Amino acid sequence: MASQSQGIQQLLAAEKRAAEKVAEARKKKARRLKQAKEEAQDEIEKYRQERERQFREFEAKHMGSREDVAARIEADTKVKIEEMNKAVVMHKEVVIQRLLQLVYDIKPELHKNYAASLGGQH
Repeated sequence: MASQSQGIQQLLAAEKRAAEKVAEARKKKARRLKQAKEEAQDEIEKYRQERERQFREFEAKHMGSREDVAARIEADTKVKIEEMNKAVVMHKEVVIQRLLQLVYDIKPELHKNYAASLGGQH
């Protein structure tokens, strides 16, 4: 009976050691997965930064910096406003004269609808 009890104790101890090894293996696997995930995140971040750098270089090469673009737009706008102001100065007098002519040259006449209604009464 003692040898049987001793055999059971050995089996229980072996089972306990096996469970500990399995638990340790699971912990190692979880640590490896976590480490792999962190490494992958680092790689993704490095790749994203590199692509952003390449895009900024491309943008600067092909479009100039944003300040350059804004300066060009500002300069174009000023030129167009100056052209409009010159056109206003050039045509201002003619437009004023035409408006005054239309205001002063009043030719009173009956409205066609009223004239038609008068014509229908005869």
